[in-house]
Amino acid sequence: MEQTFTALGLPEPLAAALRAQGILTPLPVQTAAVPRLLAGENLLVQAPTGTGKTLAYLLPILARLDAALPQVQAVVLAPTQELSMQIARTARELAQAAGIPVRVLGLIGGASIKRQLEKLKEKPQLVVGTTGRILELAQKGKLKLSGVRLLVLDEFDRLLDKQGGEETAAFVQRLRREAPEAPHYALFSATATKLACERAAFLGAPVRITIEGAAHVPSTIRHYAVMTPFREKAERVRRLTRRLGVRRGIVFLGRAFDAERTLAKLRYDGVRAEALVGTADKMARQKAIADFRRGRVTLLLATDVAARGLDLPEVDTVFNLDLPEDARTYLHRAGRTGRAGREGRVITLADYREAEKLTRLSRQLGFDFSPLKPQKQGRR
Repeated sequence: MEQTFTALGLPEPLAAALRAQGILTPLPVQTAAVPRLLAGENLLVQAPTGTGKTLAYLLPILARLDAALPQVQAVVLAPTQELSMQIARTARELAQAAGIPVRVLGLIGGASIKRQLEKLKEKPQLVVGTTGRILELAQKGKLKLSGVRLLVLDEFDRLLDKQGGEETAAFVQRLRREAPEAPHYALFSATATKLACERAAFLGAPVRITIEGAAHVPSTIRHYAVMTPFREKAERVRRLTRRLGVRRGIVFLGRAFDAERTLAKLRYDGVRAEALVGTADKMARQKAIADFRRGRVTLLLATDVAARGLDLPEVDTVFNLDLPEDARTYLHRAGRTGRAGREGRVITLADYREAEKLTRLSRQLGFDFSPLKPQKQGRR
């Protein structure tokens, strides 16, 4: 018998809102996490990209919020502005669909702090945002944390790394000082490495949930390798986009590539491309994501960090402009396509000097890359 959302302890209005979106049964990470978060347990959850982690914590948050209590009751921290606003939008839309009269506020750096202060006067129950801005507002006494009962760290490995760890620890300390009762916490990530878990030790000893096997790429995804001189990789992506009729594609690149120059090459001959990296400011990145979701942009250029956690639906092709460092990174990238039973393809471009690295990656993944044969073979 299939599990249901109400059987997990969620109220019927939330389950009905999910059914209206075609989400009928919970995914494994939701089945494991939702009842425990409803019960107030502390969790550390590792599950691959695209397995439903966001709903695994948003659903119990919305179920537990007291709409009659005009104070912040839950905080979600995320490592990027784009991911923060995506989470806030998802929470807001889900609450509205379920008829739950709570206020959700996104607080990110780079946005108008004056406007955020005005929004805080509306007494939101759920705050989602980047650590720096949320900490700043708390330190100014503008964001009261005394009512917070749950703290979520989404992509906690990044929130606790060398760049973000100090701010995150400072926020946790402040939360502990202000909240009369020790808040519960939940850590979520696709890459809960040993080092990341060690850095999270100051939070205590949570229940650990690991979703095994979900990292395997679905059989609906095909994996290709194209041997291409390094200097010609971007041009090859552009030509393949035309030839294969790519509708929505993500192009992953690493440090070796100049984002602006690569974007210019992709745009040559009229290919619609935007970037989440390089000199693009916050508003430009948000517009790029929105246009990609609406189908106005064909190719979205991103690093692994920039794309982390973003919900980018109906991606039919993933291009690896550089070789992923390991199988885990490859699987994260590949997980962007072939969702919900749709077909997808991952095309990895390798310079001839990278042939040995490509062979090692193939062994780690446990499958061989197919050659992308001329013309007809790549079409669907």
